[in-house]
Amino acid sequence: MTESDSSQPNPGAPQENPSFTKLAMRNMVRKGKLSLTHFGLTALGFLGFIVLVAWLGRPQLPGG
Repeated sequence: MTESDSSQPNPGAPQENPSFTKLAMRNMVRKGKLSLTHFGLTALGFLGFIVLVAWLGRPQLPGG
């Protein structure tokens, strides 16, 4: 490796704005368990909503 291959950015070079995805991933890694908890609650809420809509919209079969 040479000096130009180092992972440190050049002080004179303009900084790139990190993408939203990179910021979100970094934030998720930093927060850890809290992010997983929120993801789980969101997934359960979404599944509950889908089941509720399916139950309310079920067809009424004759003779049943």
